[in-house]
Amino acid sequence: MKPVLTPCKKVCAVDGQTSLCLGCGRTLQEIGGWSGFSDEERRRIMAELDERMERLKALGKLGPVA
Repeated sequence: MKPVLTPCKKVCAVDGQTSLCLGCGRTLQEIGGWSGFSDEERRRIMAELDERMERLKALGKLGPVA
């Protein structure tokens, strides 16, 4: 059995404004359903995470913007 890919950074704190995890950028629905998603669905979500994390950074959710 192959391991399930996960972007989890074990920093589970969801921002109330954006509904995104400050550690990985997923929503609570995505986190909760992760193990039941197909590999294709997980890859689709993972492809969006860098942009989500940049959005969180721009909003000042991840500390000061340099």
